[in-house]
Amino acid sequence: MKLVVVGGVTGGASTAARVRRLDAKAEIVMFERGEHVSFSNCALPYYLGGVVESSDHLLVVTPEDFKRRHDIEVRTRCEVIAINRKSKTVTVKDLTDGRKYEEPYDKLMLAPGASPILPKTIAGIESKNVFTVRNVTDIIALKNYAEKSGVENVAVVGGGFIGVEVAENLCKAGKNVSLIEGTEQIMTPFDYDMVQILHKEMDDHGVRLYLSSTVTAVNAESGSVTAVKEGQIFKVPADLVVMAIGVMPETKLAEEAGLEIGETHGIKVNHNYQTSDPDIYAVGDAVEIFNKMLHTYGRLALAGPAQRQARAAADHMYGIPHNNTGYIGSSCVRVFHQNAAATGLSEKAAAKAGYHFDSVLLFPSDKPGSMPDSHYMGFKLVFEVPTGRILGAQAIGVGAADKRIDVIAAMITMNGTLEDLKELELCYSPVFGTAKDIVNMAALVALNILYGRFTQVHVNEVRPLVESGAYIIDVREADEYNKGHIKGAHNIPLSELREHLDEIPQDIPVYLHCRSSQRSYYALSALAGRGFHNIVNISGSFLGLSLYEYFNDKMTGREPIVTAYNFD
Repeated sequence: MKLVVVGGVTGGASTAARVRRLDAKAEIVMFERGEHVSFSNCALPYYLGGVVESSDHLLVVTPEDFKRRHDIEVRTRCEVIAINRKSKTVTVKDLTDGRKYEEPYDKLMLAPGASPILPKTIAGIESKNVFTVRNVTDIIALKNYAEKSGVENVAVVGGGFIGVEVAENLCKAGKNVSLIEGTEQIMTPFDYDMVQILHKEMDDHGVRLYLSSTVTAVNAESGSVTAVKEGQIFKVPADLVVMAIGVMPETKLAEEAGLEIGETHGIKVNHNYQTSDPDIYAVGDAVEIFNKMLHTYGRLALAGPAQRQARAAADHMYGIPHNNTGYIGSSCVRVFHQNAAATGLSEKAAAKAGYHFDSVLLFPSDKPGSMPDSHYMGFKLVFEVPTGRILGAQAIGVGAADKRIDVIAAMITMNGTLEDLKELELCYSPVFGTAKDIVNMAALVALNILYGRFTQVHVNEVRPLVESGAYIIDVREADEYNKGHIKGAHNIPLSELREHLDEIPQDIPVYLHCRSSQRSYYALSALAGRGFHNIVNISGSFLGLSLYEYFNDKMTGREPIVTAYNFD
């Protein structure tokens, strides 16, 4: 068999390597129009901040390595410009000399990836100080420009993974960084209440965030970009502009060959990643694949799924079956000192899809307090009502957020429920976590909500309660209360609760909170056992409220609902 692969990096290179393992005699030719065929896309931003010290370290396998180790022929700087399905050939243009030629194939793999979006509606978008991040050549050019004399102010447009990572690394490189995002938040896999932690983290490290703002022009000569927010036009200093508002799948080659394109403009593939032509396969950022949670087709630009797709496609070429369960969308990112991870559905995604669901928000310690590196971790668990099926989760903290989300990803993949998660046996040592891990704790809280053992209000619902004069009890100790509390809240410490029962009204709702909701749960149980019926727990408690309100209060100038924020 002769396999021709269009595009390298994750999807294309993984396909070629898998075919070689399955067939020692196959002829394999891989075309890559860029200079490098196999590199770490996800590590590109970290070259800007010096985490990756040399651009050579971004390269995974060279063409020479492919030939020597795997007998795979790689032709870089060669662009496939046409697929000739009837003759089963591709037309190749050698970009070094302009020569064109035909290359035959038995099976063809398309892994062209996706290209950064550069809206033509933005005036000056083609200025020499505007960059994108797609490959090693891009990141070298970006870093070289950033290190030029006089380049101090950087505007990153787009608050997704690439935008956030580029902003962080350029900030670490000593630049004055602004991040401009068209929606109300960065990092859309996270819900609005959780992402406030990341907003605060970026703000704390000097990244100026401009949310709900749209760039309309790049002004290279004056070193700025023009943006608009709610009809108000403003300018942001920008000697350098990085466009990271998203990517579009590279489908031109497939479309011109008459291959079917999906509803989300990715190449349409079947269960085995075959296109509408059974001898042509496609994987990676360019294809449209099945979302296990939404039961719809969409696009996913992540390396892990692309590798699995490549293996499945290669296996199918040799008659090896593949169980395609779809994707759930697990991802993680580091934002300065905060590690953030998410999987499955967020609340907003679940609502949009029409699920009946609820969620719990916790801020427990990720390790016992006796450990010097113990710290809180924000953890949100989304579950289906009334089944208790786990739909998604988000975790943010300085500790192992990815570990917790990996656990939830496994549970979702196995159609796990809250009961399953409650009983899940995990490793324990105080240097790694707590005996009752965060994920187990979240399941217990969620089961209490699901079974109606108590009721809750979410952190975004607290401001209206405070402004309406709701009866709120803070069950922390007096010294904690005095450092910062919700305005109007009554301080009745848990340790003194039983002596003050007659002060607590029974004819109106009473809202309880502590630092992280644990003591308030104890208080709620004690009051319920004494006949109180209108007791409601504040999800996330004072720590969650402080994190939720802080950035919004700072950006909008609105009156805080707490006397002082407390993030300890």
